Amino acid sequence: MAWKYCGDQLKRWRATAGVTREQLSRAASYDVESVRSMEAGRRKPTLKLLQAADDLCDAKGMLLGAAAFLAPEKFPSYSQGYTDAEADAIAIHTYEALLIPGLLQTEEYARELISHACPPLDDETVEARVAGRMQRQEKLANSPTVLFGFVIYEAALRAKVGSAGLMKRQLAHIIDMSSLRNVAIQVLPADRAAYPALGGPIILLETANNEQLAYVEGHRTGVLHTDADKVNVLRQRHGMIRTQALSIEESVEFIRKVSEEL
Repeated sequence: MAWKYCGDQLKRWRATAGVTREQLSRAASYDVESVRSMEAGRRKPTLKLLQAADDLCDAKGMLLGAAAFLAPEKFPSYSQGYTDAEADAIAIHTYEALLIPGLLQTEEYARELISHACPPLDDETVEARVAGRMQRQEKLANSPTVLFGFVIYEAALRAKVGSAGLMKRQLAHIIDMSSLRNVAIQVLPADRAAYPALGGPIILLETANNEQLAYVEGHRTGVLHTDADKVNVLRQRHGMIRTQALSIEESVEFIRKVSEEL
């Protein structure tokens, strides 16, 4: 919608100033069809086009000011409710089945995942998403009184993301993070019949007001549950998964073994 609104404003300013699309395309060094697509909101209006239009239409910065609103979001729209809740949470308990939890990912692991999204993301969005994920992780070290609990299914440790070297560094990072006094990391081996774990990832949150929340995510969708009955069901499932996981000490040794096998 931001693209469409900005494109519509470009077209209106251009029409009011008597500037043709051909004149704008020459000033911005774009072909006419590219300008048409940006005005229609099919493509994101670029900073170069906004600058050219602002100068030609004598908009005195009114068009150029739209650039800040066209910057890519750091988080997918479906997860923004969760990231807001995560920022304020005093306790976060995560179970992840196939990927290293976002709060424990190294930058290169995160970049490898995000840059291979399908459909592909543009470079600017990739950089914004990676930066957003790294920003979330600041809570681990900067909030020592916030409790973090992670249960990671063995498949997530063995799923090759990038090179073997990348995975070794990622596993070493998990071990390092386990030394933080407010972080507990457990591994759920694949040979244990933890059937609730096969249902997919779960994140449980507790707010400063002791409100209990639960978040589940799938392909391009995420749901933040506040209903007590739904949250309770997910808490029970997470509790069962956690009881069948290795202890913290056993988990560190397990991760080291997986790393040695790479």
